[in-house]
Parts: sequence; structure tokens; C-alpha cells
Amino acid sequence: MAHVDGPAEEAGLRDYWQLLKPRLMSLSVFTALVGLLVAPEGLHPFLAATSILWIAIGAGASGALNMWFDADIDRVMKRTRNRPIPSGRVTPSDALALGLFLTVLSVTMLGLTANWVAAGWLLFTIFFYAVIYSMWLKRTTSWNTVIGGLAGAFPPMIGYAAVTGTTPLEAWLMVALIFMWTPPHFWALALFVKLDYHVARIPMLTVTHGRDETRRQTWLWSLGLVAVSFVTAFTAIGGPLTLAVASVLNAVWLQRAWAVVRRDDLDSDADAHLAERRLFKWSLIYLFAHFAVFVAEAALGPYGGW
Repeated sequence: MAHVDGPAEEAGLRDYWQLLKPRLMSLSVFTALVGLLVAPEGLHPFLAATSILWIAIGAGASGALNMWFDADIDRVMKRTRNRPIPSGRVTPSDALALGLFLTVLSVTMLGLTANWVAAGWLLFTIFFYAVIYSMWLKRTTSWNTVIGGLAGAFPPMIGYAAVTGTTPLEAWLMVALIFMWTPPHFWALALFVKLDYHVARIPMLTVTHGRDETRRQTWLWSLGLVAVSFVTAFTAIGGPLTLAVASVLNAVWLQRAWAVVRRDDLDSDADAHLAERRLFKWSLIYLFAHFAVFVAEAALGPYGGW
């Protein structure tokens, strides 16, 4: 989609930082770091730190390219209209240039710092988020959240590959965990911000299939998430501690997901969409705790595992 530059206010460093989607970047950095730490081989601390830096910059490149392409819909959505491009503080061409520059920089430097397997996956992740998701899926199908979620699922595998140059089952299970987590996480959000997506004509499941079907799919994907979660406990990155933590996390998740699926829009909750908000907030705790326990298992070494 073409964007025409218009007069822009003077942009500051904060505006360019916002272009990188720091919240999304922080999730990518955290999961990539976990992938790096649980890999069976060691990596020099300096190389490890610089590898994570390049992965973070790659995630920022994805955010800048996404904001460049999505400027038109960001202007009409209440929660995004104050972003740097729709607010006029950064021109679309500057955002595009920044995104492309950071892509080349991050992929090249990760290849030179770690290995080209990790760099190749980083390039694919940026392409997937900026092109497959932003330019195609997001605007054309309700599967946008499902398939597009892969872009946010790859960082732990990139971190793992940065150490070993390989992507074994354990790395793919971390990808699968995030992949299964993403749809119910974003559907819970979409259930209480539906109007924004409707106004922007984004075919989220809430818009194309209705709220009841979205709640049903949230429950089904939650069951899949729980299954993947428990599988990880019985692999090289898991162990008894993972099983114990996963049991608690999944019990709370299923309780909150069931509250969502049983909810009716006619319910007179004191706080509208309370069930969806509670699931969304728990989803953030869930992912952090699950990946943190992988690091704990790795730190335990021979004292952890089965």
C-alpha cells in the first residue's frame, strides 16, 4: 500500500523509539534470551549479549515496517491514532527507511556474530511479520491472528540457533507454545476492543464470525495451549519444576478461559468484559512464567530434569 508523505512535526528520539514497538520488542528479547540460555552449548557472554541485541533490533525493524504499512488503519483506531506516523511526527518514508536499514543491520550482524542459521531465521521472521502478516493476512482473513502469530513465536528458536546453529524439537516446542498462546491472548483483547477493529475494517474473528464464535475458539485454542505446555515439561528444556509450574498456570488459564466462553454480552458485569480482561492479563503472566521456568530448569543443570 502506498503512503504519501505530508508535512510532519519535528520528530524526536522518543518517536523513533515508538516506531520499533518496544513492548513487542521486549517480548521478543525475553523469549530469544530464554532460547539462548536453555541451549545445551555455551556461548561467550559478549557474543550472547550482542546476539540478543541484533535480535532486538530485528524485532524493532519489524515494528517500523509494520507501522509504515499500517499508518492508514492506525489513523482510525482509537488506541493507535497517536502513533508517530498517523500523528504526523514521523513521515512514512522515514519509517520505511529505518525499518529496511535495521533489517539489513540486524540480519548481517547476527550472521557475523553468531551464525547464518540464526540470521536466516531472523530475516524470515521480519519478512513474515512485515509482508505475510502486515501486508496480506491482517487485512484479508480472520486467520490473521493465528497464522500471523508465527512471527512472534520464532524468537526463542532464533536464540537457540544462535548458540547451536540448529533447531531441534525443543526449539520448535518453544515456538509452538507461543504460537498456541497468541490467538487466545489477542482474541481476549479483541473481545473488549471490537469497535476499533470494526471501524478499521480489520477482519478479526470478532468482526467476521461474531463474539460467541470467538469465545468458542478461545476455549479450543486454550486446550491446545495446555497440551503443548505439558509436553514441554517432558523434554530437555523441562522437568519436574516445569510440570509443577505449568500445572498451576494452566489451571488458572482454563478457569479464566471457561469464564470467557460462558460469558454472554447481556451479562451485567460490574466491569464490562471483566472475564476477557482477566484472561488477557493472565496471558501475560502465563507466558513470562512459563519461559522463566525453562531458564530455572537450565540453571538447575543436573539437579533438574527427569
